[in-house]
Amino acid sequence: MTNTLPVIGITMGDASGVGPEVVVKSLAHDAVHRQCRPLVIGDARRLERANELVGGKATVRRIKDATEARYEPGVIDCIDLGLIPDDLPFGELSAVAGDAAYRYIARAVELAQAHQIDAICTAPLNKEALHAGGHKFPGHTEMLAHLTGVDEVSMMLVAPQLRVIHVTTHIGIIDAIRKIEPGLVQRTIERGNATLVKAGIEKPRIGVCGINPHAGENGLFGYGEEEEKIIPAVKVLHERGLDVTGPLPADTLFYRAGRGDFDLVVAMYHDQGHGPVKVLGLEAGVNVTVGLDVIRTSVDHGTAFDIAGKGIADEGSMLEALRQGAELATRRH
Repeated sequence: MTNTLPVIGITMGDASGVGPEVVVKSLAHDAVHRQCRPLVIGDARRLERANELVGGKATVRRIKDATEARYEPGVIDCIDLGLIPDDLPFGELSAVAGDAAYRYIARAVELAQAHQIDAICTAPLNKEALHAGGHKFPGHTEMLAHLTGVDEVSMMLVAPQLRVIHVTTHIGIIDAIRKIEPGLVQRTIERGNATLVKAGIEKPRIGVCGINPHAGENGLFGYGEEEEKIIPAVKVLHERGLDVTGPLPADTLFYRAGRGDFDLVVAMYHDQGHGPVKVLGLEAGVNVTVGLDVIRTSVDHGTAFDIAGKGIADEGSMLEALRQGAELATRRH
């Protein structure tokens, strides 16, 4: 019988962080193998070391290409790039690990473009290590856009009670306000709407945050940013039949979304969206890159250098990222 489960390429992330540990801990769960065929892109020896740290029973199988993967229970198939020295310490910033994290992603993109994997699921990288390794990207989202040749993508965070898509992400607040304009707001909402439709929500209810406190309160706060930058986009999308409400005060919008009034919140800048999601569900939160040709999900936590190498990292976010990646890949097909 042919296995029709989607193949998920799992990038190992920063080898000095908790990525190797959450990967091997996740792949010990039977549920993962009922959802997808997992294929790790990373360093086999580092996975073996992580497996020892967490007391895992799986064996790591080194392969050179996705076609060699067997997807057998108790075996972790790993496309082994062999970039990490055995003596690289956990919990310390490393240019070697930063460069390797980039190369795992680049290889995963190649596999996706060759249709050898159906989605990418990423363990965390460290931005400072990435830069030290010679790769000047603010994070995964921008790196994936560059590697896939896509001009514009959006970051969506998904927690158990909340989904948030961001108009701007890894830029300063002043630069973010400058960058926000009706076209960008419209395209961000359209990407979020399309993603939820693909995920099975027929007509997503979308709430849009304002920029200023109380969404400007009719000019009382700010300099008319809501009227200039957000309202024109909302009007266009209303005319096209999308269920979009806003701009609304962010504080009350997140409360209403948390109780189920909206399927998606549109945040204007990084912290406006990240704060509420991480309060509600860091352990089970997932980062989805919206607008790529390939499905990409990720854990919604960092490299956690303070606990890396101790075998205690929680794999909950990785399990949820794998589940959502598999679900989106299946619906896409």
